[in-house]
This record gives sequence, structure tokens and C-alpha cells, in this order.
Amino acid sequence: MLSSRRRRLWPALLLSGWASVVGAAAPAADFVMAPAQLQALGVGVQKLVAAVPAVAAPAPAKVVLPPELDTWVSAPVDGVVTQVLVNPQDTVKPGQPLLRLASPALGEMQLRLMEAGSRLQLAQQTLERERRLLDEGIVPARRVQEADAAHRSALAGQRQAEAALRLAGLGDDAVQRVAAGGRMQDGVTVSARMAGWVTALEVRPGQRVREADALVRIANPREVWLEVQLPVGSPVTPGQAVTVLGRDVTAVAQALGPLVSEGQTQTLRVRVTRGAALLRPGEVLQVAVPRAAGNSWALPQAAVVHHEGRAHVFVRTARGFSAVPVVVSAGAAGVMQVSGNLQAGQEVAVRSVVAIKSAWLGHGGGE
Repeated sequence: MLSSRRRRLWPALLLSGWASVVGAAAPAADFVMAPAQLQALGVGVQKLVAAVPAVAAPAPAKVVLPPELDTWVSAPVDGVVTQVLVNPQDTVKPGQPLLRLASPALGEMQLRLMEAGSRLQLAQQTLERERRLLDEGIVPARRVQEADAAHRSALAGQRQAEAALRLAGLGDDAVQRVAAGGRMQDGVTVSARMAGWVTALEVRPGQRVREADALVRIANPREVWLEVQLPVGSPVTPGQAVTVLGRDVTAVAQALGPLVSEGQTQTLRVRVTRGAALLRPGEVLQVAVPRAAGNSWALPQAAVVHHEGRAHVFVRTARGFSAVPVVVSAGAAGVMQVSGNLQAGQEVAVRSVVAIKSAWLGHGGGE
């Protein structure tokens, strides 16, 4: 009875002994495992017979617009929507009116400009008078310097008030008219700043809005991107071709994002160079991204382990095993397609791989 129990505990004790060897270094590629230990752990291997050509594995992609081509038009001032001039899916041109706002705040901004204009006019007159008096020797130069400083301050105040009104949507003619003391406007027309189509309309007539509230969304699909979800560690080179399945479209890879999602994928940004008109923002499709260079090998899913974000397989050596980094390019039905420094005739562990990983990390100092 006791002998049988010891036989059952032998693999666990063996693993515990390997894992207890702790150091500060990263796990070494090669590590020793005796044949008796392999038998006790139930380790099984598979010989690599022949490589298969690397293929481009399909991956999901979403059609998106570059940030500068997908914009929100926001409220320039607090106010009430008095008229909406476009509908969703309408095509608009730069400068085309989108809606009109009635705004008491706009009146206050115009009043500040009129006051700034009056101060500037008075400062200009004072400066001219002081200069005449200086020429006649009546006042010291300090008086002219003070008048000049007051004039500069009044000029800056008027320019600031003019800029605020331009940001609020008033044109140059209207701004100059107000600055000269002319008629003020009680509302502002919000216009499109780029060509495109209206993809969202967030307001209705009579609705009260605050400054910077989103009003209209405009998109221009003259250029589109693809956001492709790839497995972590996929080798992608900027500029390499990406195939869009089922579409007459040409695309190239731009950049692979550094962040990893909960599904252990990274986002590859792809730019469509031809056929953008065949795609619609928000559409989900399939693309083929070449992920492996040269040849690859088909192995059971259990043969591949991950450590610190990289995939490895364990290759049999004369003294034990060697941990070889690989890149997983595809997987289906429990079979993984991997590429790396592998050769035909080598034996790769495919059973009790978790136990080998524990021995590897224990030998090299990992947990």
C-alpha cells in the first residue's frame, strides 16, 4: 500500500524538486531531464517530418476612418437650435450650413468686442495727443511710453475679442462690422469644415445645447483604414501587402499596436491604397496577413507553451530538452501552425508539456 502511494507521488515530488531550484537569471534554453524522469512524467514526443509552406492566415478586420476624416461638429457657444438644415446620410461640402443657433452668449461676446473697440479708439487718440505734446516739449517722454503701452493693451484686447467671435462662427465681415459699432447678430450659423456625408445628427430644433456639445458627425471615406486583430507576437513588417478576402482592394500594413487585448490579440493598422470606395466604415470583413517567413510546422496545440508573451516548443536533445521560440501563424481543430528554428527529424514534446515547462522554469530561475 505504501509502495503504491509512493509511486503515485513520484511525478509530483519530481516536479517540486525541479521548481524549487530558484535563481535570478532568465530560464536557459537548454536544460537536463533524465530518461527516468521523462518516463515518470509521461512525456511524449513527435518527430518533425516535413515542413509546409507558410500561408497567410485569415484574420478579422474592421473598416475605420482616419481621425481627420471622421469628425464631430460641436456647438461654438451656448444656445438654442432654431433650425436644422441637413439630414442623416446627406452629402455636404465645405462651408455648407448645417444648423442655426440662437445664443444670448453671442450677444455678450459682441458687446465685449464693441467695448474693446471703443477702448482702442480712445487709446489711439491719447497716444497721438501725447506724441504731439512731446514734439512741442510740453510733456516728458514717459507720458508717450505710457500711452503707447495702453494702446498696445487695448489692441490686444480687441484682437482677443475678434478671435473669440470667429471661433463662435462669425465671419470676418460680421466681426469687423461689430468692431466698428454696427449691428449685432443674435444667432450663428454652424457650417461644415470638410466635405463628406452626415453620419450622425445629435440635435433637434428647439433643443438647448452647451458650448462644445456634439451636434453633427461628418465622415469622408476618401481614405479608409483596417484594424486587424492578430495573435500576440505575429511578425508583421510595415509596408507588406495585406489581402482583403472577397474584395478587389489593395492594402498595406502600417503599424502593429503595442497593447494586448483580453483575447490576447494585437491591433494591426492597415491602409487601403486602392478600392477604398468598395468599403464602408464600420464594416467587418476578413483579411489575410502573411505572418510566417519561410516554412512552418503543424504541431498539436498542447505542444506550444507561452512564457513572458512568447510562444515556445520543447525540442529533445541528448541531455534533455531545448526551449525554442516559435511564432504561431494559424490554428484550428487542436493543431497549430508554427515557424521557428526547427528542422526535420527533430523530436518535439507533445505530451506532459506543462511538466516540462515547470522543469524548464525551475532550472532557469522562473517560477
